[in-house]
Amino acid sequence: MTRLTRRSMLAAGAAVPLFAIRTRPAHAAEFSYKYANNLPLSHPMNARAAEAASRVKEKTGGRLEIQIFPNNQLGSDTDTLSQLRSGAVEFFTLSGLILSTLVPTASINGVGFAFKDYGQVWPAMDGPLGAHVRGEVAKRGLYAFARQWDNGYRQITSSTRPIRTPEDLNGFKIRVPPSPLWTSLFKAFGASPTSINFSETYSALQTRIVDGQENPLAIIDTAKLYEVQKYLSVTNHMWDGFWFLANRRAFEALPADIRQTVEAEFNASALAEREDVAKLNATLQGSLKARGMEFIDTDATAFRAALKKAGFYAEWREKFGAEAWGALEAAVGSLA
Repeated sequence: MTRLTRRSMLAAGAAVPLFAIRTRPAHAAEFSYKYANNLPLSHPMNARAAEAASRVKEKTGGRLEIQIFPNNQLGSDTDTLSQLRSGAVEFFTLSGLILSTLVPTASINGVGFAFKDYGQVWPAMDGPLGAHVRGEVAKRGLYAFARQWDNGYRQITSSTRPIRTPEDLNGFKIRVPPSPLWTSLFKAFGASPTSINFSETYSALQTRIVDGQENPLAIIDTAKLYEVQKYLSVTNHMWDGFWFLANRRAFEALPADIRQTVEAEFNASALAEREDVAKLNATLQGSLKARGMEFIDTDATAFRAALKKAGFYAEWREKFGAEAWGALEAAVGSLA
């Protein structure tokens, strides 16, 4: 049974105020778990996760209370991943590309210019490719829920010059998350990628440690990156999603009926969040333009050809192995 300590209660003061924090009255939750993520409170993921946590509390008769800590409140992505592995945090949503620092295959959804549209993404990630990644996650003491949450297609922004062609990335100082695949992708274009945790990205752009970054429209908007970036190139260079991860020991400590409720409710909210992100993306281009961002259209074919010429696909086919790469190409077609 997980109990609130005085230290964890103090930390919970920064959490999303979904539930009242109690010492241990007669009707306190039997289990009190923490869920952390790196997104602003205004992002659809936090709204849908709050709904799931509320439904879990109701359907378990108050036996499980899930407190939400958004926006890196418990630390950077890499810090929180360590906390998840140790059990200090029970639940965490994380991009597969960052998870790849622990589970290398988890970054396969981010292979540059692989997924052409969502018609390829969801059948792969809800199907064989996602199942393969979940199996690898399980080997590291974690449990990945069946439905990924949508982060979206990633776009490149810049404060110095528009990115129109692969050649425009030559020498470009760009922030990337701490992931070997991201670094490899932009090095293949001749850029100068720097790994920076998301919590430090705004200040890195503001102080010109880097000139640009890449993220989905929803994060560019909710994190207010438009305040420190001028150009937005619609590259759709990779699709990115969040795995809902649990510390396996903590998850298995819950009674079976509670585990089933948690997984069912958070998977249902993941599907709702996917629809939210799609609707949000349909409106964000206009709102970001209104905030001063200049949009640039690009040709994916040229970028894909540059990656193939640089040996990017051949390199990562070898690193991921035949089984994982085969599952990817079954969904998107031949890459290398």
